[in-house]
Amino acid sequence: MDAITWFAEHFIGLFNKSAESLTGLITGILPLLIVLLTAMYAITTWIGEERVTRAVQWAGKYAITRYSIMPIIAVIILTNPMAYTFGRFLPEKYKPAFYDSAVSFVHPVTAFFPHANAGELFVWTGVAAGVQQIAPDKYARLAVLYFVVGIIVIIIRGYLTQWITRILINRGGHQETFKRFDELYESGQIQGAKTEGGVL
Repeated sequence: MDAITWFAEHFIGLFNKSAESLTGLITGILPLLIVLLTAMYAITTWIGEERVTRAVQWAGKYAITRYSIMPIIAVIILTNPMAYTFGRFLPEKYKPAFYDSAVSFVHPVTAFFPHANAGELFVWTGVAAGVQQIAPDKYARLAVLYFVVGIIVIIIRGYLTQWITRILINRGGHQETFKRFDELYESGQIQGAKTEGGVL
């Protein structure tokens, strides 16, 4: 009988704790996420979608900005997973590296912009939970370091994936295909252009 009572108490206790956690999210992080999302959409509207697009296209011209500024803007403004659509502004040969950079930034960005990857905010909260308990005064420093290290990592990953992509294109004998992709891109056919192999 004691075992049944213990099980019943702990079974309902699990749901009580879950309800407390949900209440904490609804009164804590959820309003913050809604306000941040609203602010990002307002800023984008205020700046203008065309200006944002031009800034992204400029960032895509140079490797250092392509794997730093471009993914940062994409993740903060469009959030995960829409951020990857900024890759459409790039030639085909750079898209894998951009994706690698952007996907690698969706966790470090949550230190300052939790709205950008709200579905996986638990990664940052898990990293920061111990610091909050042991040294709350170091929380801001941890957030800055997490964010900065994220930027360093996405630059390294972008360059590395670009290098690997170039090797695979050459090894597979796809130079002519990608040359054709580059020509289509230069002619202004950024995405959706028909080619012999299907859709670019």
